[in-house]
Amino acid sequence: MTHAEEPASEARTPGTAAVLTQTADIPVPGAPTRMTTYLARPAEPGDHPVVLLGGELWGLNDDIRAVARQVAALGHVAVVPNLYHRTDPASRDGFARSDANRAHAFDLVGRLTRDEVEADFRAAADHARPHAGAADRTGILGFSLGGHLAYFAATRLRLAAAAIYYPGWLATPGTALSRPAPLLDDTDRIAEHGTRVALFYAGRDHIIDAAQVEAARTALTGAGVRHDITVHEEAPHAFFFPGHDTYDKVAADQSWERVADLFRTELRHGNG
Repeated sequence: MTHAEEPASEARTPGTAAVLTQTADIPVPGAPTRMTTYLARPAEPGDHPVVLLGGELWGLNDDIRAVARQVAALGHVAVVPNLYHRTDPASRDGFARSDANRAHAFDLVGRLTRDEVEADFRAAADHARPHAGAADRTGILGFSLGGHLAYFAATRLRLAAAAIYYPGWLATPGTALSRPAPLLDDTDRIAEHGTRVALFYAGRDHIIDAAQVEAARTALTGAGVRHDITVHEEAPHAFFFPGHDTYDKVAADQSWERVADLFRTELRHGNG
């Protein structure tokens, strides 16, 4: 099922381009179900790079859809896949924030596999590519669980840039996609792809401590990955999304400027 494209308004800072959106259920090679994707793109045709998005634990909800529109307003084709499609067909619109939904979402996270997540991201990029004009450059942006998944994607896909917000479990074996070993163990693969990585952490994060930040820094430096790490000292975990108790406008706005610059510089001449 594909819904007709329609204008979408910018959720935060006004963008420079009119944006169209589309929700579509697409096939994924090897998957028994179709995968819901949310795509946002500039209304004007042109050479627009693709940016994959990974949302928080709550999946394909309104928060990550709003970010997709922000990315599109920068001049990119943004696409968000529902990575829970195999195990929960009812997850196509994401979940409201609640304790019950948190427990259910953690169960779904535990059922994700590396190969299936890779297949989903590749299918989402292929779906977005016809909207990108002549562009063959790809980036990724992820938040919390989505940041974890974005780091993984950078080890498997040839990405020009990866913007990653407060990614959990990178150094924790046995959790999410850090199975059978921590994702940090595969950082060399990011270097092989030539990806530039920007990581954004919160100084008051109740999930990710300073040791985990340093573990990521050590892994990226040791592998020779081009990277920047920013710690917003006064911000809590999940500081990016407005309308929630954890929102920190200063950290959100400052980090977004860095994301926009990363995509502007790296996706213009990235390695696709």
